[in-house]
Amino acid sequence: MRLSLLLCQRSVLAVLSAALLLVATAQAQQVRPPAYPLITHDPYFSIWAFNDTLTAAPTHHWTGQPQSLEGVVRVDGKAYQFLGKAAPSYRAIIPTVQEQPYSAHYTFKKPVEGWEQPNFAPAQRWATGPAPFTDNTTLRGTTWTGGDVWVRRAVTVAGPLPKGKLSLMLWHDDDVEVYLNGVLLLKQTNYNGRYEYFTVPESARQALRQGENLLAMHCTSPQGGEHLDAGLYEELPQQALATATQTSVTVTATQTTYSFTAGAVRLTVNFLSPLLLDELETVARPVSYVTFGAASTNNQPHAVQVLLTEAGTAAANTPYQQVTTQAGRSTVLAWQNIGTKDQRVLGQAGDNVRIDWGYAYLAAPLAAQTGTGAPGALKTAFVQSGKLAAAGMATTGPAQRTAIAAVLDLGRVGPRATEQHVLLGYDDLYSVQYFGQNLRGWWRRNPATTMPNVLQTAEAEYARLRKKCTAFDKQLYADAQAAGGQQYADLCQLAYRQAIAAHKIVAGPKGEVFFLSKENFSNGSIGTVDITYPSAPLFLLYNNELAKGLLRFIFDYSESGRWKKDFPAHDIGTYPLANGQTYGEDMPVEEAGNMLILTAAVVKIDGKPDFARQHWATLTKWVGFLKRDGFDPTSQLSTDDFAGHLARNTNLSIKAIMGIASYGQLAQQLGDQQTATEYLTLARDLAKRWQTMAQDGDHYALTFDKPTGSWSQKYNLVWDKLLGLNIFPKEVAQQELAFYLQHQQRYGLPLDSRKTYTKSDWILWTATLAERDADFQALVAPVWQFANDTPSRVPLNDWHETTDARQVGFQARSVVGAYFIKLLEKKLATPR
Repeated sequence: MRLSLLLCQRSVLAVLSAALLLVATAQAQQVRPPAYPLITHDPYFSIWAFNDTLTAAPTHHWTGQPQSLEGVVRVDGKAYQFLGKAAPSYRAIIPTVQEQPYSAHYTFKKPVEGWEQPNFAPAQRWATGPAPFTDNTTLRGTTWTGGDVWVRRAVTVAGPLPKGKLSLMLWHDDDVEVYLNGVLLLKQTNYNGRYEYFTVPESARQALRQGENLLAMHCTSPQGGEHLDAGLYEELPQQALATATQTSVTVTATQTTYSFTAGAVRLTVNFLSPLLLDELETVARPVSYVTFGAASTNNQPHAVQVLLTEAGTAAANTPYQQVTTQAGRSTVLAWQNIGTKDQRVLGQAGDNVRIDWGYAYLAAPLAAQTGTGAPGALKTAFVQSGKLAAAGMATTGPAQRTAIAAVLDLGRVGPRATEQHVLLGYDDLYSVQYFGQNLRGWWRRNPATTMPNVLQTAEAEYARLRKKCTAFDKQLYADAQAAGGQQYADLCQLAYRQAIAAHKIVAGPKGEVFFLSKENFSNGSIGTVDITYPSAPLFLLYNNELAKGLLRFIFDYSESGRWKKDFPAHDIGTYPLANGQTYGEDMPVEEAGNMLILTAAVVKIDGKPDFARQHWATLTKWVGFLKRDGFDPTSQLSTDDFAGHLARNTNLSIKAIMGIASYGQLAQQLGDQQTATEYLTLARDLAKRWQTMAQDGDHYALTFDKPTGSWSQKYNLVWDKLLGLNIFPKEVAQQELAFYLQHQQRYGLPLDSRKTYTKSDWILWTATLAERDADFQALVAPVWQFANDTPSRVPLNDWHETTDARQVGFQARSVVGAYFIKLLEKKLATPR
């Protein structure tokens, strides 16, 4: 009786929501992206615009650090900037270790007062060691593993004192104080995890003098990581240019297109990353196209030239690493590349870091002019002449002050658009280290392959790929709209490139496809199973070989004997070093359920059980663990680990039941009916127990011990529907959907009753439980509104606050591949 009433209420709410949605859809334009993808290939080669206007700020790596692309168009001799903005440029007065190695005196014992003064005479002997002071063993510094460190660094400042604005560049973990010649420059609490600029007060800058200076630092780290390094910098003046007027921007699955007015010319700029998942060689190839089109707006011809520059920061972790350039030509292209002088291939691992090995490439047809130099000098020469300077081009220098460039002469442009393009590529030499063995990217698995060869192939395929990508973008949008409505289609095209580019396709030790994720702005893990789990729908939908590539290395980790537990590992390392799990705690039920469910999905897509047969002994071990310990989980983490440990988690219990049922389905596909019956029967029996134990009035509780009023999204239940397992009665999902529709906030359904934050990937899975389109769209609409309204202007974050749309954590992660689960449902429901 109660369920019938709830379903009736649900239907009324759904009709109202659908009506409001139709009004909103009729009035709304395409979703405004939180950030705009420009170049998207893998966790390192990934450049974005974080603003609605392309000239509002420098372009950025997804981590937020500037990786500057700049574009200038010259129309009848007048120059307009249309792409990027010069990143702030600094000159070192006292350099940090990232620009110039140094050693300093230090102590871990508290010194007497006056330790920060130039004339201090220590009572005890201070040690001498190289900076930085850190617990990061991949850096060449002095080991510091907690507590306090005091540092005294003597520096000679030659030449005239700076007149510009001074900033302290500082990486501190945790609380820090910094002095110059005994004068306090900065006192900062907590930690920042990366180099940041802090303005030096005018009163403090007077402490700087010619000749000998003392920079003194004290940092304390009561827990967690340790890091300390600082330097003093002068901000340099920037060249100001007129800007082209941006008139539109459109994001589709593989392309971002801008339109501008520059004088009497309409300029279009198209960024195309041809991530066509049905072409493994193409999607693995780290080459993007940038196409420039110009047309007269007044029927008169106008002389048009375009400059594109790419700063060395695209190939460096920090803006002060020294880079060098090279030039070359093929039969159809001229190219420049740029990379660090100190090529420490696979030399560092971590989350908020960028690649500093390998080479960024900029290539253009032979008729174009290419060159290198300081970004400002390149622009100045172009503004004056429409060309690059013929001589005096810098080929080495700090990454932020060295760039590669191309100039395209579009000639005298009339009303009919004239187009030319360039190619941007990245050769990372080796992509990941897998248990001590350096592995190449899939595109470079033949050691004889070079980036110049690949650029030439990419150039030959430009017209075909541009046409195919345009057709694919339209088809994806149409399919998504048919499956879930316009707002769902908007979210899918927004998520597509981001989900793919958070992975790297590499050739495994046996030449097999490994598809390795990076846990972006989460903890930097590589190949995380509970990141694979939400990401998988996109790849199950479009390329099952890549879906298998998400699982192979986890099977190998167990089957090789390196991982000895009877459930899967959480990860295989910290990106890009895949030498074994580095996450501090296992997620046993989570990862065992994930691997069994996804193996069943891969086999269902394949239509044959060969993949499961290869790993049957391992799958049997994992299902044995779930049979023993999965149904009523002990206190442990799940994929939502940010929410903390939770015992008797009902949603995690569903995952265990789905894992057991998946094993039964796989046994059936392998022809073992006895085993299939045993495990499918067990799963159904457990589902009956689950309903009794989890029932809490009009919904199912967060945990089996039923805290009053508790609830959670039961997103793991979606696989019962997608895999056709039929373990739970349909009424379970219907009852939950009725409850969810009454508990949405403005920007989404909270993850559970403990907080108002949510995960948008799980909302899309929860919505897919709906039997009615109106219910699905009612749950999706607030997620669309979040993406459109969020003030957090970063690549789509999947963990946000439902009350104000602000980012709680994470960004640019692969888990938005989860959005494609509604499309995957349609595919799996279609008879093969």
